[in-house]
Amino acid sequence: MSKLSPFALFAAALTAAAFAAPVMAQQALVPAQSAVNFEAKQMGVPIKGHFQKFDAKIAFDTAKPEASKIHFSVDTGSATMGVKETDAELPKAEWFNVAKFPQATFDSTAVKALGGGKYQVDGTLTIKGNVQKVSLPVTLTQSGTTTTAAGTLPLKRLTYAIGDGDWKDTSMVADEVQVQFKLALTGVGKI
Repeated sequence: MSKLSPFALFAAALTAAAFAAPVMAQQALVPAQSAVNFEAKQMGVPIKGHFQKFDAKIAFDTAKPEASKIHFSVDTGSATMGVKETDAELPKAEWFNVAKFPQATFDSTAVKALGGGKYQVDGTLTIKGNVQKVSLPVTLTQSGTTTTAAGTLPLKRLTYAIGDGDWKDTSMVADEVQVQFKLALTGVGKI
């Protein structure tokens, strides 16, 4: 009877683990078909903007959504409202403080299927170093090989120190901000 070397045992264990692990297709964000928009009110008038650069690392298991992991990042310096003067203000310390906090991130902690392509995604949202637990409803739809995740996250800008200093006055810019996202993904299994 021959003895297996420790290396052979290790290789056998790795092979067994690889076959036992669930296989998920490579999932990727399709930036050209995706959008992250925001809307607030300035003196009662709706103002809109969007982020031009963002990324997502997603491992979404349609058979077992609770095992899914989502990491989403937004380059805060890519915020635009389409007005040169306003866009010049957004990177400054009072707003996104891009020099110190170049990204905002979301990391999921739980994903729960609600039925009919609807999910509740819980996680932590970090903006300007401020970390908050959030829960957002997400709807998944599929067309061909593309899965679209869409939803709206209401947040209070002052919780994240967005619009600091003189801009804390909510009679000028409302505290409530709606962040709408539509993320096109490839490699997600059938929902």
